[in-house]
Amino acid sequence: MAYLTELRMHLALDLLHHSDRTVAEVAIAVGYESDASFSRVFKRHLGTSPRQTRGENRCRQDHRH
Repeated sequence: MAYLTELRMHLALDLLHHSDRTVAEVAIAVGYESDASFSRVFKRHLGTSPRQTRGENRCRQDHRH
């Protein structure tokens, strides 16, 4: 079970960083039925919310251009 969660979080990070999908769309894409449960697991494993992760990534991209 832990392996599956790690795989899902890795895929979610990739989608959050490299796509314009919403958090709800990312949650569904990695196998969660709701963005709320996805967000709880994401924060527990990575220490930050999916929205914060996406915001931090966009901020870094804006500073590069």
